[in-house]
Amino acid sequence: MREQVIINDVGPRDGLQNQGQVLSVTERLQLIKAIRASGLDHIEVGSFVSPKAVPAMAGTGSVFAGLAQVGAGHYSTLIPNMRGYELARDAGVKTVVMVLYGSEGMARKNVNMSREQADEVTEAILLQAQGDGIAVIATIGVAFGCPFDGPVDPGLVADVAGKFLGLGANRFVLADTIAAANPLQVRELTQRLVTEHGASRLGCHFHDTRAMGLANVFAAIESGIRYFDASIAGLGGCPFATGAGGNVATEDVVMMLEQMGFITGINLDALMVASDLAQQLTGTAPGGRSKAWLKPWLARQSAACAD
Repeated sequence: MREQVIINDVGPRDGLQNQGQVLSVTERLQLIKAIRASGLDHIEVGSFVSPKAVPAMAGTGSVFAGLAQVGAGHYSTLIPNMRGYELARDAGVKTVVMVLYGSEGMARKNVNMSREQADEVTEAILLQAQGDGIAVIATIGVAFGCPFDGPVDPGLVADVAGKFLGLGANRFVLADTIAAANPLQVRELTQRLVTEHGASRLGCHFHDTRAMGLANVFAAIESGIRYFDASIAGLGGCPFATGAGGNVATEDVVMMLEQMGFITGINLDALMVASDLAQQLTGTAPGGRSKAWLKPWLARQSAACAD
């Protein structure tokens, strides 16, 4: 039996919030529709944050309302605090993403809280969400290394994972926010968490600054992880890390997994259309590392099928 791997495309949120070009609600929905048309049904569509702080995420409520024209899917939004949670809940969001921190420095810089305070906010929202029937994905940022505090203790990350999985988080995601991880680190930490908690509620979120994004995905796959964030056309980046590149590209992850024999349910031809659109709309999306090879290869495959 071929195994299923879930890809969650975070381009419409994590990818767009770091671009100089601010897309309209209509353009954001256009991109989400193109991603969804590829068969990818897990998409992070935006965040309920201050539009003054993150102009690219203004109007996320309108984006969520517009998803009716896109079709059914597993749509999530990021929230920074209880006010963001309330806005998301009132908009009808059924899955929210909360960010925890592997370091004090990143917590202070990103949300002006201590790491412990961010934990407390997430715990309060998690308890509220359980009463409201809303799923919570707890993502721990800088899970492997921080631009301010340096290497992150894997024991601390494991403790946070145990705490929030124990409290009932629907999923716990390790985020390599600044692409500090190498495959050996990823394998060691993911094996530890899979051994302690099983793989079904774990996931990973990798960036590709040092060209190790796919290698890190592979290492996590070997540990049993079957849920990954990725970003269409490699959109993304981190404003706190000099030279930080985008998230690992969805098209690269899908290509590798499909060639390894996993099932993603994603059509690569349609995904190329979404990748092209992301590049067209932003003018900055690099496109997956495999894209120059994928396009002619897919064209040859299509021609062979036609013959």
